Amino acid sequence: MLNRIAEFMRDEEGASAVEYGLIVALIAVIIVGVVTILGTNVRGVFNHAANSIGGG
Repeated sequence: MLNRIAEFMRDEEGASAVEYGLIVALIAVIIVGVVTILGTNVRGVFNHAANSIGGG
């Protein structure tokens, strides 16, 4: 029984999957943040251009 517990504690196969999952989650959070910031800035640029040419 103790041998099985020790073997389970040494097994690191699942750790790689968890690490990759955390990396993917972090990348997704960064992408959402960047898209939100850029979306707001781009909207401001288009509104300014529309107001400058008299379209808005």
